[in-house]
Amino acid sequence: MKKIVPITNAHLCEVAKEYSKDPRNAVLRHALSKTAIPDVVHSKDSCASIKPQFSIDIKTMGATNQKQSGRCWIFAATNVLREIIAKKCDIKEFEISQAHFAFYDRLEKINFALESIIDLIDVDYDDRVLQHVLTWGVGDGGQWDMFVNIVKKYGICPKLVNDETTQSDQTWISASLINANIRKFASDARIAYKKGGMEKVRKLQAELMDKCYKLLVNCYGLPVDKFDFEYVDSKNAYHIEKGFTPKSFFDKYIGSELDEYVSVINAPTASGPYEFNKSYTIAYLGNVVEGNGIRHLNVSMPRLKELIIAQLKDQQITWFGSDVSFYGERKDGIWDDATFDYKSAFDLEFKMDKGEGLKYRYSAMNHAMVITGVNLDDKGVPTKWKIENSWGNENGNKGYYIMSASWFDMFTYQAAIKRKYLSPEELKAYNTKPIVLKPWDPMGTLAK
Repeated sequence: MKKIVPITNAHLCEVAKEYSKDPRNAVLRHALSKTAIPDVVHSKDSCASIKPQFSIDIKTMGATNQKQSGRCWIFAATNVLREIIAKKCDIKEFEISQAHFAFYDRLEKINFALESIIDLIDVDYDDRVLQHVLTWGVGDGGQWDMFVNIVKKYGICPKLVNDETTQSDQTWISASLINANIRKFASDARIAYKKGGMEKVRKLQAELMDKCYKLLVNCYGLPVDKFDFEYVDSKNAYHIEKGFTPKSFFDKYIGSELDEYVSVINAPTASGPYEFNKSYTIAYLGNVVEGNGIRHLNVSMPRLKELIIAQLKDQQITWFGSDVSFYGERKDGIWDDATFDYKSAFDLEFKMDKGEGLKYRYSAMNHAMVITGVNLDDKGVPTKWKIENSWGNENGNKGYYIMSASWFDMFTYQAAIKRKYLSPEELKAYNTKPIVLKPWDPMGTLAK
């Protein structure tokens, strides 16, 4: 063990003397006694450049609200799909049922978790991979490819057909019940495996899946079987199309359009595990066990921005993943690293190289939203981005937010891009067998 360096009273006395010599510390201390840190260090110096005007501004519908749940990726993805449907039907306002999707996503995730536990049934109980699976359990989060897996298997339906419930809005209690039983299954399955082999384990799995299905129906409501699609178009004309199933509705209004998208990431680590123009997947991450696995194409940030801008120029909004833990002003709806001056207040550096930040857990994806606009200067360089969030319409510009160019470069990691915008070399790299990253890799955190 390396030599330790303990804290000493003598050194603390010296630091305290230095602290007292600077009268700014007293001002700061008094301010912080009654005011939150972000309010004290808030800066208006960059506000002029963060106004809600954009050179490319795609007209989209009103902001949605995921409420007390971690379903941002679902709301962002269904917000992309609803624009496709609304354009085909000439609808002003429309939502796809997030509850319908969340029901089946959670059901599939339970089965995926149980299959992962069974796959690891011969390892020690404290094996790191097994402990990772048990620690994360079944959560609200997800990845673009996981969204595709669910809608292609179970379809979609209008929100008016399958609305939210208290449990779909507030998911943590039902999730805790499910995860407790998943962890109990891990213990019971090992005992059963030793006594009766895999047949006993599969019996336990089937019993738990049936119980979880019933719990989810109680929480989310009865799954939609058939429905009629009723809507009023922009000219106030009423329409009704009868006899849809969620799958037939998806096939008619979305279908193969969803297959055009691929996940593109920016993970710029200088010394592994990522390289540009290589495809990656994450072990033990997914929902539908027979579905497509997670796959990311890693590109540079300049290239990621080129791809997003090309999509926006064609009036195509973009699903994306980022880390919103830093420099966020929720009321005004701004993410900008120049908005908060922590350096002047505390003489602490809160900025870190993006690649090093990934390696040392400084930053990782935790929120998905939709890019609906960008402001480009006379050289075509983005100066700010318009974001459709899913936190309701009370904050920001009726639920729409702004990201500065520097914040976007540092904290944006992923976007769903149509294949037609990728180069032949990038498509080839994407389609090659992906490199398998460890289950706890930061490129999988959005799914947690």
